[in-house]
Amino acid sequence: MKLSWDGRELDFTKKTYVMGVLNVTPDSFSDGGKYFHIDNAIARALQMVEEGADLIDVGGESTRPYSKRISVEEEIDRVIPVIKALAGHLPVPISIDTYKSKVAEEALRAGATIINDISALRFDPKMASFAGEAGVPIILMHMKGRPEHMQNAPHYADLL
Repeated sequence: MKLSWDGRELDFTKKTYVMGVLNVTPDSFSDGGKYFHIDNAIARALQMVEEGADLIDVGGESTRPYSKRISVEEEIDRVIPVIKALAGHLPVPISIDTYKSKVAEEALRAGATIINDISALRFDPKMASFAGEAGVPIILMHMKGRPEHMQNAPHYADLL
């Protein structure tokens, strides 16, 4: 299977692609907020590409268990400067990790070319139509509930 868009192509029959995750949040569960400042974020993105990342995923809202939601404006303020600084300087695509269509719209304007939606289109009713109109790939993630309570007794009756 191949995914082609915007002059780019990922051929999944030839290799496994590695997405480098760049959390530009002060409360990231994976890095503790090390890349919240733009200089650190840019250096980390470049390092991930040097180490073999095929895509860079920029996220501005922590989705760690029990995390608090932030406004669209705050998320935009966190991710857009980083995406603008990276766009055109990286040899790999940039994705925006968001479930908010307005953030995705601004991120695509800034240079992102993929949307990574942790809600699988459940949290923003405009996201699916926006992604379709923009003609960009969208990655759909699974999450039970919302980050605020996704770890409160998660249970699956049938995994298949």
